[in-house]
Amino acid sequence: MSKNEIPVAKAKGRPMLTWVGKKPLARVTAFPAQHVETVPAPQVAASAALGAADWSTWPRDLPQGGLLYHGDNKEVLAHLLANGMRGQVKLVYIDPPFDSGADYVRKVQLRGPKGGGKVEGEDYTLGEQVQYSDIWSNDNYLQFMYERLLLLRELLAEDGTIYLHCDFRRAHHLRCLLDEVFGSERIISELIWHYSGAGVPTDRWASRHDSLFMYARSDKWHFDPDPVRTEYAESTRERFSHTINNVRGGRDFGGQELNPLGKYPEDVIYVSIEAPSSNARTGYPTQKPAGLLEKLVLASSRPGDLVLDCFIGSGTTAAVAQKLGRRWIGCDINKGAIQTTAKRLQGVIAEQAEQLAAARQGELVAAADAPPLPCQLAFTTWRVNDYDLQIQHNEAVELACEHLGITRRRTDSFFDGVRGQMLVKIVPFNHPLSPLDLESIRSELKTRAEEERDILVVSLGQEHAARDWVTHYNQNRPINKIHLIELRSDRKSGGFIRHEPISAQVAIRREGERLVVEIADVVSPSILQRLNKEAGVFRAEIPDWRAVVDSVLIDTDHDGKVFNVALADVPERKQDLVTGRYELPTPKAGATVAVKIIDMLGEECVVSATV
Repeated sequence: MSKNEIPVAKAKGRPMLTWVGKKPLARVTAFPAQHVETVPAPQVAASAALGAADWSTWPRDLPQGGLLYHGDNKEVLAHLLANGMRGQVKLVYIDPPFDSGADYVRKVQLRGPKGGGKVEGEDYTLGEQVQYSDIWSNDNYLQFMYERLLLLRELLAEDGTIYLHCDFRRAHHLRCLLDEVFGSERIISELIWHYSGAGVPTDRWASRHDSLFMYARSDKWHFDPDPVRTEYAESTRERFSHTINNVRGGRDFGGQELNPLGKYPEDVIYVSIEAPSSNARTGYPTQKPAGLLEKLVLASSRPGDLVLDCFIGSGTTAAVAQKLGRRWIGCDINKGAIQTTAKRLQGVIAEQAEQLAAARQGELVAAADAPPLPCQLAFTTWRVNDYDLQIQHNEAVELACEHLGITRRRTDSFFDGVRGQMLVKIVPFNHPLSPLDLESIRSELKTRAEEERDILVVSLGQEHAARDWVTHYNQNRPINKIHLIELRSDRKSGGFIRHEPISAQVAIRREGERLVVEIADVVSPSILQRLNKEAGVFRAEIPDWRAVVDSVLIDTDHDGKVFNVALADVPERKQDLVTGRYELPTPKAGATVAVKIIDMLGEECVVSATV
């Protein structure tokens, strides 16, 4: 895999925090990205007008449209720098983990008019442990954020701004990091987002606000208050109008024109969190309301500008940017976040395409306060550094540790944990244990002269040569003996991996001049297993397979690499079901039609046929 080393400028601001293991990010490795999916708008006339955007500096190798990346955001940001995005981003909004100890398990409800059963989605501490669960100690968290802020500064335009969203637990540390990276003179505002909440603690003040630090890349930042002005109450307007006529001919003491109708935006923002029953809710506990992001995007960017969120989560930033005529880039390490964001954006783009088509036919007259035209009606999804494989390995490590009673060692860069008096090394499950794996262990032990413990090596399978290597290595060795567990065959420890993937029965056929795709059944063992666990002694039943299906995507000319979405069935409301039967224009003879089915837990299966 080819890669590039990208230079990163030093942080020169003051004050400077110090922590154990602090390292400047002078260079960063950029990996290539693999194109996974293309999502075009539904059929819209080619002449439909789109919003004004300057694509002249857009990288030639990237399609003009939204960009959604799955991967570690450090690697994604490095990839963007290596591919021509340096200095192009006008607005960055990030809502990183707050180090709050919150429960990041996504709650998932099955589809259907009665709401169906509820199951827990992927656990963030499992699916995102590379990025999140290993960084919660103070020093690691600071290094984690420091590196990403340095990269974001490189991507910001000269007149760009960044908003960092946090709560009281980390606000003081993050403020110091921002001062160091951008310079203390570059802070523009500290916003307070005030919200209502349930529950009243009896041992402390109830927490009802978050902080947002706004920093500029230079002294030329963009800010337009007009789109976010709010009207005064009628009584206030009347009183204000009377007062204004008696104050220097309509000017305040600063010489600024007074507006009796529009209230200048203040640094305390009152925006309610969407109710749990709202269709706007995606199931993510850290989801931020669209109304909050709308204010930031309107005030700190212009139509056509590029907006970036590298902790995209439920996709609010990208959805708001798309609605308000901005270009956008989003990324997240969690695959469920990418799927949720993609689904959300498909709905936004479909609605915009419908409005454009109606406007072109004269059926819709644009209101004076209508949002800007969209800059794009398509987006692409990408995977950086084959991150799926890394997530799978880390999930397997977590499962193996739980199954075998291994205590994780998150501060050790080589060994995965300890079991009793032994160090534990878990070999990646995508290949059997080989002598090369064992040689790497021997080389590591040579660097640890004082280490006397034995080593337990866990693998899914073993090469015969590996067993011979261990037998020879252990002969006459008083310390650092190597012990093996092969999970597939070990009597005591084997058989813990029983994951059954989602499966589907799909008929794909031609009927005259139409292509017909009909789904007969979908089985999600993971959902059934979790429902049965919650049901106790009773076995859960799902009478309609559509209750477990989140969305259906169809590619009518699949090349086996990039999934180009020709049809997307993404029900807007939780109580709605997918259709299950679809008719499309007939593709060319010999084309491969692929159907991607995504269940409510985010698991996917693809069924294809040549027609």
